[in-house]
Amino acid sequence: MFRCIRLRSVVHLNRAVAIAMRDGPEAGLTHIDAVLEHGELANYYPAHSARADMYRRLGRTAEARSAYEKALALTQQEPERQFLQERIRQLKLKKSAD
Repeated sequence: MFRCIRLRSVVHLNRAVAIAMRDGPEAGLTHIDAVLEHGELANYYPAHSARADMYRRLGRTAEARSAYEKALALTQQEPERQFLQERIRQLKLKKSAD
């Protein structure tokens, strides 16, 4: 049962990302936040990474960095860790340039 609920939540997350592609990051963020509110994906790093990307695209650097750091804390896979660390580094550079 839990697996079915989580799978359904991942489908909703994917839908939220598709909405962001169609309607923009604000719309996508609204849907991602709704998915995360249910709690099934609270420890699913791609959800936090997607949320971070919406914040980044909206120019909300501090929130993006926080969400990327949450995603980073949730994954042990080195390629994903490197990607997330690079995004965090880019946000730090952007902040120091502002």
